[in-house]
Amino acid sequence: MELRNQVALVTGATAGIGHETAKLFAREGASVIVHGRDAARGADVVAEIEADGGTARFVRADLSTAEGVRELASAAGEVDVLVNNAGIYPFASTADQTREGFEELLAVNVLAPFHLTAALAPAMVAKGAGAIVNVSTVAAVTPVYNAAAYGATKAALESLTRNWAVEFGMSGVRVNSVAPGGVTTGTVMNLFGNAVHDNAATTTALRRMSEPREIAEVILFLASPRSSYVTGALLLADGGYTIV
Repeated sequence: MELRNQVALVTGATAGIGHETAKLFAREGASVIVHGRDAARGADVVAEIEADGGTARFVRADLSTAEGVRELASAAGEVDVLVNNAGIYPFASTADQTREGFEELLAVNVLAPFHLTAALAPAMVAKGAGAIVNVSTVAAVTPVYNAAAYGATKAALESLTRNWAVEFGMSGVRVNSVAPGGVTTGTVMNLFGNAVHDNAATTTALRRMSEPREIAEVILFLASPRSSYVTGALLLADGGYTIV
């Protein structure tokens, strides 16, 4: 078990990539803190993990607010692994993007991981070990239609990744990012339907979408000792989208 005796906080863990990451971490021996906004869904994820023999607990917090970030950091306590996965991605043209919507994107996708890391990283630094994985997107590195604001927030997160890798590296704390391409999460399928499969068939080298579990495996790699000499990296998990 690659995360035995470690405590891992996964934000946005009640669905999609976060859900699969929480389950995978638990199977690898971690005690998982499942974060989300819906208590019922959180309880379901914890029950699922426990039924599989793992250990987990749920913490509800709204990461669009400073108070919510503080509440999550306080409830989590000291962690060995932090996965900044929670994010929102409302697509809009530049002309249609409202200031309020952009500010919410910044709050959830940039300010929340920044302040959560600021609260939790010092304990990692003090003990000389830890791993932080930020979940980004291909929209941060290549143009995606109607994703200017969303891509900008994730590009900011990638900049934080590189800066944190330098800031915390001398203390043995690693910080990396994973940038998924198209993933068949419930949210994506509800937004775009089966057309995403047709699009992936012509825009990716592997000719398909990814499953959330595949991205969770990449996150596990970056959180585990297998990537012990990897920090400040952006791992593209996009099926070759950015090279086609």
